[in-house]
Amino acid sequence: MMTIRPAHAELATWLVEAAEAVSGIVTTQHSTPLSRSYLHPVLGPLASGPEVLTTLAARMEDLLDEELPTTPATLFTLASYASALGWLTESLSELTQTVDALATMAGLPPRSGAATGTTAELEGFDLSGYTPRDQETVADLAAEAALPPGLYLQILGRALLAASDFTEACMEIVGALTEDAHDLLKESVSSVRLGGDGPDSLPTLVRSLITRMETAL
Repeated sequence: MMTIRPAHAELATWLVEAAEAVSGIVTTQHSTPLSRSYLHPVLGPLASGPEVLTTLAARMEDLLDEELPTTPATLFTLASYASALGWLTESLSELTQTVDALATMAGLPPRSGAATGTTAELEGFDLSGYTPRDQETVADLAAEAALPPGLYLQILGRALLAASDFTEACMEIVGALTEDAHDLLKESVSSVRLGGDGPDSLPTLVRSLITRMETAL
């Protein structure tokens, strides 16, 4: 049976669709009760991330099941797609671990059933440096969450940082997928060196992951 070779535009579309799905994670909003308002920055990505990851992984399996021809462009596309999945999986795992730690700090029962964290006020914390309006807002939010104001702000700050780090990772993934899609549309990967040592033989996402791994060593 003849194997149909996918066109470069079709290959690029796979990467663009993956980029759009990842981009949607960071814009997802999730309703948050006042008692958990300190987790609001991370609940949207945490709620939508696993579903997007599952969908992309299933799509990757479908592509592999199609027994696509081993052309340079096809392998380039699959390498880019697989790298996006790996990076998203890692980033989502880190976000989940952070949220678990923040919930423990807030005194919520952990999944493991271990002892909860303390909800004592931070030593030396003082609201006097805030405007009266901000003092009232922080005090009200902390009271709704049953947390001391200082601890509430600390957890909220860490949630904001975690959301920012996750968003940055997602945007890097989106940017690299988009760049790889453009390369496919320009047909600049028609003669990619599959076994070469040069960086130009690999998709942007693969090179980015290698750089991150080398930096971490």
